[in-house]
Amino acid sequence: MTRRGLLLFAAMCVIWGIPYLFIRVAVGELTPATLVFVRTGVAALILMPFVLRRGGLREIGHRWVPLIAFAAIEIAGPWFFLSSAEQHITSALAGLLVSAVPLVGVAVATALGNREHLELGSMTGFVIGLAGVALIVGFDLRASDGVALVQMALVVIGYAVAPAILARYLTGVPSVTVIGVALGLCALGYAPAALLQWPHSLPSLGVIGSVAVLAVVCTAIAFLLFFRLIAEIGPVRATVITYVNPAVAAILGVAVLRENLTVGMLFGFALVLAGSVLATRRRAPAEASRRAPEAQQGEAW
Repeated sequence: MTRRGLLLFAAMCVIWGIPYLFIRVAVGELTPATLVFVRTGVAALILMPFVLRRGGLREIGHRWVPLIAFAAIEIAGPWFFLSSAEQHITSALAGLLVSAVPLVGVAVATALGNREHLELGSMTGFVIGLAGVALIVGFDLRASDGVALVQMALVVIGYAVAPAILARYLTGVPSVTVIGVALGLCALGYAPAALLQWPHSLPSLGVIGSVAVLAVVCTAIAFLLFFRLIAEIGPVRATVITYVNPAVAAILGVAVLRENLTVGMLFGFALVLAGSVLATRRRAPAEASRRAPEAQQGEAW
């Protein structure tokens, strides 16, 4: 990996590990709908010049339906549910639970016809990962809010399903166009609720700063850097950041917000990481060539 690639990788590990902390701070004074509206609206305004430079809306063509579905499943739903859940659970727990996304991604890929993950090693990794998730939840005595845990499950499912929509139906559309337009659609969708729930007084400086970081750094700048990271090291290696982000979220939650992080949660996180690696690893070239049809189906997702 080049020095530039390493710097981009390290930056993304941090940038997408800190949102959980700032969401936790922001929802102390803002409703989830208001937070999502401001975050997506500001980020969309920042990204729109890049969208226009890449051809504007005409690049989308007839693919508005999958784009709207992607916006709803990747951004509108997960960001609202995550913000709502963090009103009741710690940011550390939220970040650790999101580490289960690769496991759900395996289930999605299998449902779409990829038989590669039905082998013993992948299935073993899937079971280990699920056991890790159970430990993360079960050992946190403050995670008794069932609604919040269901919301986190919806977040994980959304993050796992959305890439399948992107890969199957939105190939050929510039990435910045997909993200910029999706953010704009989400901002428009949340505008009515945000206006009704707009705070009557100016939020504290901590909340304003948190929202600014979420919108500018964790969304607009983050996506631009992520596209550069993919160009630098490739999409497969770039996804490794998903294994680091939850650890950053947990560390910040403990260090900054003094949240509780138990041994059980740490052990569960380790199991999730190990299970994800086993469940998502690719076959050796010789074995993959013997099962070309299944492998080709898997590449579609």
